Amino acid sequence: MLVWIVFLIFIFALLAIDLGVFHRRAHVVSVREALTWTVVWIAMALAFAGFVYLGYERHWLGLGFAPDPVDRSSGFPDGRVNDARSALLKFLTGYVVELSLSADNVFVMATLFGYFAIPRMYQHRVLFWGILGALAMRGAMIAIGARLVAEFSWILSVFGAVLVLTALKMLFMTTETGDPSQNIVVRLMRRFLPVADQFDGEHFFVRAPARRGWMLTPLVPALVMVETTDLVFAVDSIPAIFAITADPFLVFTSNVFAILGLRSLYFALAGALHVFRYLKHALAVVLLTVGVKMLAHTYLERVLGPDFNLYMLAAVVVILATGVLVSLVELRWRDQIGRTMSRTARTLQEWIVPDRLVETIDQAGETRSVRRRRVQRSGIRVPLMMRAWRRLFTGKGRSASILVASHHILEEGDKFAAFL
Repeated sequence: MLVWIVFLIFIFALLAIDLGVFHRRAHVVSVREALTWTVVWIAMALAFAGFVYLGYERHWLGLGFAPDPVDRSSGFPDGRVNDARSALLKFLTGYVVELSLSADNVFVMATLFGYFAIPRMYQHRVLFWGILGALAMRGAMIAIGARLVAEFSWILSVFGAVLVLTALKMLFMTTETGDPSQNIVVRLMRRFLPVADQFDGEHFFVRAPARRGWMLTPLVPALVMVETTDLVFAVDSIPAIFAITADPFLVFTSNVFAILGLRSLYFALAGALHVFRYLKHALAVVLLTVGVKMLAHTYLERVLGPDFNLYMLAAVVVILATGVLVSLVELRWRDQIGRTMSRTARTLQEWIVPDRLVETIDQAGETRSVRRRRVQRSGIRVPLMMRAWRRLFTGKGRSASILVASHHILEEGDKFAAFL
């Protein structure tokens, strides 16, 4: 129990410093600032991973004594106790999975903020309080899930089936973001609660005329929808983490650090996430991998050996990296192909369209005539071919018409050669 109290105090201290010091005044979070905070939160998660390793190795605050129900086997009917190495790998795997799944929330959050017309300078405040609500909800769900996993071993198979079905849905079905105006929560709030049309800074409540009292600003419906969205996504992410470990401390801490990094991840990726076209497919493959791992845990552990958790972490990282890499490569080739096709279309238009073709030929003929006059002014009166032609036909009784016709042929041929 002591370890939970210490961890929660640590997290609330971080949130207090974040809101009270670094984001005390509302401002637009730039991409550079968001990337900096993303690196900070990832560094904190990695530092906490070091604490997990030392804590389970030296049994700080009672860590490393409870069995992990995910590792049930005939030799360990209640589960195997996590040593320092397995605890570290499970925490890192859970953190990477939860953080990657949080990227899917960014699409929905961007849609919600756009619908409610939340200015960028106020979005951080909404996400901050949304984090607190998400921590409370996920804590409750993790407590219930851990209890179910400990009491009923078959619940892991149910979680695995849910993950596999979710992955297949993401791979083969189009998941469009619904219209927020049709959401039942939004409709009920606007019908039964006084919601103002104007913002009052970062305040969630604004004083209305005396006869109406207090009213909600548009930040409140946005906050409620953020919480609702996180609850919906938790239905997928909570089973995903239980596929890796059922140790409540590892499950909760990995979720907390992933959620803390979600705010900065939103501001860093909200405008550029469409670039990663295949990231959603990579997330689906991650869920499919985790679901299969949950359904065939005993067999896979027997085949892969004691480094099973390390292979799991490596597989998740490789899948996500592949999705990002393929998206970037496809984007680059798509741009190159687009530019090449545009240049080809412009060239064909210049050469094939009759009007442009005639215009081009006329311009080439005029250019050749200008060059010819310049050559004549420089002292060269007749080209070499013309002099040879005149010697051939002059003074030998040839018809003058032949000479004239031949002269025109040479001129036209000279123009055509200049055009080519």
